Amino acid sequence: MSGRDSGRTGTLGPTAVWAIAVGGMVGGGIFSTLGVVIQNAGQWAALSFLLGGLVALATGHSLAALTTDSDEAGGIYSFLRDLGFQRVAKWSAWVLLAGYVLTCAVYAYTFGAYLADALGGPSWLAPAMSTGAIIAMAAINLRGAGQAAGVEIGIVVVKLAILAALAAFGLSKFDAAALSISEQPGFIGVIVGAASVFMAYEGFELLAYDYDEMKDRKRTMRRMVPVAIGSAALIYVLVCLAVPMLTGTKAVIENGEVALSNAGRAALGLPGLIAVTIAAALSTASAINATIFSSARLAEEVSQDGALPSVFDNRNQAGAPQWAVLTLSGLAILLALIGGLDALVSGASLVFLAVFGTLNALAVKQNVGQRWITLPGAAGAFSALLVLIAHFLGVI
Repeated sequence: MSGRDSGRTGTLGPTAVWAIAVGGMVGGGIFSTLGVVIQNAGQWAALSFLLGGLVALATGHSLAALTTDSDEAGGIYSFLRDLGFQRVAKWSAWVLLAGYVLTCAVYAYTFGAYLADALGGPSWLAPAMSTGAIIAMAAINLRGAGQAAGVEIGIVVVKLAILAALAAFGLSKFDAAALSISEQPGFIGVIVGAASVFMAYEGFELLAYDYDEMKDRKRTMRRMVPVAIGSAALIYVLVCLAVPMLTGTKAVIENGEVALSNAGRAALGLPGLIAVTIAAALSTASAINATIFSSARLAEEVSQDGALPSVFDNRNQAGAPQWAVLTLSGLAILLALIGGLDALVSGASLVFLAVFGTLNALAVKQNVGQRWITLPGAAGAFSALLVLIAHFLGVI
């Protein structure tokens, strides 16, 4: 791909690249994971987000180094395949596609929960809206509509402004005692919380698929990946500290799927509720769209290499990989309907810990990037993966 596109001039500038990465992370991150992390880490939840952000920063460094070294669009599947690890590449693609289905289900679940909470109504309203969100975004993809950079920048600016305002309002009432829960988890809880939060940092790796579309792509990739991850981590930490000031920590844990809506209502009443609901709806809808877009094209690429059925290489008249879009969207709907938020978030975090660890390990093996960053990144991701597995098994 690098040879074919070596003379190509991209259209995505640094701001658009930043917006796509931040939109992918914040798209469902803080709206979906806040209650899960606070339940595990208690008053140290912000530290969990920070630790997760440090591993994500290391992984972003590794991803940028691997991508600019090969100078072609792709991702972990392409890296492994091109290095001759065909079997591992195939497994990585299946795992990554499973992770994207899980995250799409989380985004849809969150979309339905926030809108249903704002509108009220019968119990079937939330799952119906979750299903409708995926169907609508799948339809957009089937029509061949890609990611509109200008629209993504606008969405990111709106939701970050709303989240920043919510954080500022909550932090103005800051009281450290309000962060406490009845049973403080201790250090291991912080690690479990950090391990559980990795789904919130999923999204920046989508930039590897857009690499050929970037202006001055090597420079843009190296500079904007850490800036985007740092932006997401900062807003996560601030919101994590602020929301319990508005609703109480117990309420965040008990109503994690709509914790920010409750905070918005507590801060400004109905206008606050409406503003947060708009931010959640825009965030999750754009994240669903981006996830379907990128995962369907990954499935298409894997199919072309013979690691998935050839039907996934079938494009419709609009140029969209239709069966990949329909299959992945259908699986996401199923998981959104039958899976609880905690299970979906933790399952997605497991997948992306494995992916993040592998990306860092590849950077170490290929001797790209700074080893003092890539090596701790690999160790941190794989250690968190083991902790989360142990937590699932009830060992810790």
